[in-house]
Amino acid sequence: MTIPLIEMALKRRRKKALLLGFAPITMALLGMISVAWFGGYRVNLTPSEPLGLWRVVRLDRPAAVGDLVFICPPQTTAIREARARGYLRPGLCPAGVAPLIKSVVAVAGRRVDVGTSVSVNGRLVPSSTLAQRDAWGRQMTPFSGGIVPADYVFLHSAFAGSYDSRYFGPIPAAGILGLAQEVLTYAP
Repeated sequence: MTIPLIEMALKRRRKKALLLGFAPITMALLGMISVAWFGGYRVNLTPSEPLGLWRVVRLDRPAAVGDLVFICPPQTTAIREARARGYLRPGLCPAGVAPLIKSVVAVAGRRVDVGTSVSVNGRLVPSSTLAQRDAWGRQMTPFSGGIVPADYVFLHSAFAGSYDSRYFGPIPAAGILGLAQEVLTYAP
């Protein structure tokens, strides 16, 4: 009778030792993630830009055409629908999504026309063809076009399947977290 009790006690001790062994590893990983997050580092897992480690660099001026930025989209119907459809990953932005990495292709006062592709002030934006349907065959609703309002930006990614301002329109520049700088990336 004592041998089964001893075996049971030894099993419990081994499980406890195993759990205590994982605790420092878990704490170290959480610490590294916290340091990276608060240090301005982000991991991109979407094909809109190269995959890998990026850094958010403070932007001390208004956003300009050509800037590659990290931005939190606002809580709009289009963003909520995109999240529900799985176009945007969950994250810590106010809309409940992860920050986007996109290029600024138009700023306040510029005219954006959206048809089969996008043009800004009459100039075609390369790689801006719109999809009529998503990968699951659902109808895509494009932005109707117009003048970019003050303090807004129009965003784009050259990746054909990107969900950007072609669909959700201009968004507030106040959501810009900073410039996106590649640290260690891989473009598949």
